[in-house]
Amino acid sequence: MTIYLCSELIETLQQQTEQHIQLAISQWQNKPAAPFNSQPQPGSWSAAQCLEHLNIYGRYYLPAIENAIAKVIKVQGKRSNIFKSGWLGNYFTNLMKPAADGSLKKKMKAPANARPQPALNTTAVIAEFIDQQEKLLQLLEKAKSVDLNKARVPISIAKFIRLKLGDVFMFLIAHNQRHILQAERALNL
Repeated sequence: MTIYLCSELIETLQQQTEQHIQLAISQWQNKPAAPFNSQPQPGSWSAAQCLEHLNIYGRYYLPAIENAIAKVIKVQGKRSNIFKSGWLGNYFTNLMKPAADGSLKKKMKAPANARPQPALNTTAVIAEFIDQQEKLLQLLEKAKSVDLNKARVPISIAKFIRLKLGDVFMFLIAHNQRHILQAERALNL
């Protein structure tokens, strides 16, 4: 079980999300569609598919996070300044998180409902990605006023499993990092 100071954890997650937004705005937004839709090799995802995969997850998790925050605000008593990652949330985050050198610990297959189509409107995909990252920043800001241990979010693959809000934020941003690196590799090949 990993323990974090809530304010430091949220600040770190906000900084990582800001970096994702800046990358999308400064390097991807005005790039031609062809490199974004080009698959580096047969069967591997294009950069646009990587971002659309993140958008698919964002369409589920952003409203789920917002609901969890709204629910806990209504019933929250004393808020803890310490976040204790749960064993399952910690496991999922570590599974997703790229190593310091950008390599992945484990290659995984995306669930069928999270696999993007091969040909995408890259302008729309990038715009949605930026919008979702900005929404994520807003939710992180709202999360400063709630107990990251008490708010619970159902996970997309098994809604009966509910993770602590802090774990969901860490998992989601680690998942974003993983596929942003994948998108960068696809663009640079």
